[in-house]
Amino acid sequence: MSQIDAFRALDRQECLRLLSKVPVGRVVYTRQALPAVLPINFSLAADHSVLLRTSPDSDLVRAIDGVVIAFEADEFDAATQSGWSVVVTGRATVVTDPAEHERLSQSGPVSWMPLRDGVFVRIDSEMISGRELKGTRGTG
Repeated sequence: MSQIDAFRALDRQECLRLLSKVPVGRVVYTRQALPAVLPINFSLAADHSVLLRTSPDSDLVRAIDGVVIAFEADEFDAATQSGWSVVVTGRATVVTDPAEHERLSQSGPVSWMPLRDGVFVRIDSEMISGRELKGTRGTG
């Protein structure tokens, strides 16, 4: 297998299918003019946006509300040197509508961190891209 054959671009539907399989991804944003990456659990909404639940007074909420950010999730197998990575790019907004907040409280993600009064953050899936790495171990 050539190096070119080892990578395959994923279409939007395949990216969404893979995102729905994993519970944790990484928010990529700017904090104090520097790049920052934060692992966080998430879920996908029916409209394909990424949903997070976090503390309302967190540095994350202050840094990303109303800003275009990236969200990345992946799954890799070191033994077979294979896996995939998906990146969602879009505007992050704190959910402020009381009815939507109540609905998400019942069906949205549950933070893995203990929260007293969590807020939901929605990342619009304006751009989605992904790549799959097919295992090349032992084929060289």
